[in-house]
Amino acid sequence: MGDIDIFAQLSDMKMVDYKNTLAIVSLIEVLKEKGIIGENDVSLKARELDSLTKHNRMPIKR
Repeated sequence: MGDIDIFAQLSDMKMVDYKNTLAIVSLIEVLKEKGIIGENDVSLKARELDSLTKHNRMPIKR
């Protein structure tokens, strides 16, 4: 019975992950279409934040 619960939880987590990813991609596309952000803005920011976390530094909120 425990295995079934684990598989159900994994399935639920995959659905939540999919919906979150869809929401993020949709938001990025709308911002690009409206000219608020450029084509490479998101990837540049992602690399910057990834680099900060690899060095155990968090960005300073302004």
